[in-house]
Amino acid sequence: MADLIVELYGIRVGTLIGSWRTFDLRIDPAFVDRFGIDSPIISVAIPLTAVPVRARRERRQNFFNAMLPEGRMLSRLAQEAGVEAYDVIGLLRRFGRDVAGAIQIWDHDVPGEPRRPSLVPTSNADVAELLKHVRENPLGNKSPGGKTSLPGVQDKIVLARTAEGWNRVADGWPSTHILKPISQDHPTMIYDEEYGARFARVVGLSSFSTSMEEFDEVTAVVIERYDRSPDAPDGRIHQEDFSQVLGAAGSAKYQKYGGKVSLLRVAQVLRTLSDQDSLERLFKLVVLSVAVGNLDLHAKNLSLLHFIDGSITLAPAYDVVPQAHQDNDGEVALAIGGEYHHAAITRDHLVTEGLGWGLATAAVIADETLDTVIEFARAESPHQGAHPDLPTNIERAASNLLRGKPVGK
Repeated sequence: MADLIVELYGIRVGTLIGSWRTFDLRIDPAFVDRFGIDSPIISVAIPLTAVPVRARRERRQNFFNAMLPEGRMLSRLAQEAGVEAYDVIGLLRRFGRDVAGAIQIWDHDVPGEPRRPSLVPTSNADVAELLKHVRENPLGNKSPGGKTSLPGVQDKIVLARTAEGWNRVADGWPSTHILKPISQDHPTMIYDEEYGARFARVVGLSSFSTSMEEFDEVTAVVIERYDRSPDAPDGRIHQEDFSQVLGAAGSAKYQKYGGKVSLLRVAQVLRTLSDQDSLERLFKLVVLSVAVGNLDLHAKNLSLLHFIDGSITLAPAYDVVPQAHQDNDGEVALAIGGEYHHAAITRDHLVTEGLGWGLATAAVIADETLDTVIEFARAESPHQGAHPDLPTNIERAASNLLRGKPVGK
C-alpha cells in the first residue's frame, strides 16, 4: 500500500511513510513555507522544520498513535480493518478520515479516494441499535463509509446532528456529537458525567452542550464536540492532547507511570505558547476536579486548540466525571501540590500547585471556584440515574477545602 496523505484544515501537510514499526511524517516544503519554520501548528511535539530530521521520531509516532482508541475498542477496529492492533498505519488508513482535531489521513491508492464525504440519515431506532451494539461497531463505524477514530476506552459512537436530525458520518464528514450508552460496569457514570459537565459550564470552563437523551428507550449522554464548528475550515478545529504534547504513550498519561506528565509541565507549555487565561482556566479545572471528585484528570483529558492563524489556547474542560464514590484506588492522575491521594488534598495543596506555576492569584481563583461549586451543588440536582449522594458529597468536599481541611475528611 502507498504512503498516507496527511491534511490539516484541508491543506496538505505531507505523508506518513513506512510501516507501523518505522513510519515517520515527511512534511511538504510548501506547508512549512505557509506556516513557518518551528511552527507548532500540527503539534507542539512536531515543530515544522525546513528539512526532514530523524530526531524526535518517537514523538511524531506517538502523536499519530494517540489518535486511536484503547483496549476493546482498538481491538475491534483492528479486526474491522483486518490488521493487528499495533498497526498504527493500517488503522489510520482505514479510520483516519474523522479523528480528534482537524487532521485527516487517507491513502490515495485506495480505490475511490479521495472520497466525497457524506451524511447517512439515521432514525432514533437506528441510533438505539448503534448504542445497543456499540461493542460490535465502536464509534458507530458501520460499513460502508465508517472512518472515525477517537482516543479513549469508554464505549461510544459519533454522529452528526443537523436541522433534519441525526446522521452517521461517512468517508470523512465531520462528526459533531459523541454519544455514550450506560456502562455495564458503572451504571451511573454517564449520568455522573452529565452532572460534572454542568459544574464545568457554571465555573466558565466549557460552553458546549451535554445532555441526557432517549433513543427508543435507550439512554445516552450526548456531548457536543468542541473541536467541530461550522465556522472553522472544513468544519474542524485542530486539537492535540497533552499526551501528544509531552510525548507520553499509553499509561504514561498518568504521572506515576513514566514521569513524563505533570500539572507543572502542562502549565509550562501554556505559559510559553498560550496566554494567562489558559493558565487560569487550567488551575480552575484542577480545583473543580478535586471538589467534584474527578480523579481521572490525566494528560489525555487535557488538550490544546490550534487555530489556523497559529494561536493556541487550552481546550474546554471535558470528561469532568465525579468518581470518588467509585471503587478505585482513590488517587488523582496528576499529583497536586505533591499529593496523589484525593482524600488528603487540601486548599494548601491547591494553592501551592498554582503558585508553583507562577500563578499569583491562585488563592483567589481557588476560593471563588469553590464558592461557585458549593452554591451550584445546593441549587442543582443530578439526573435521577446519577449516584444519589453526588450533591452532598461535592458540597462537603468543597466546604472542607474552603475551611482548610482535607477534601475527604
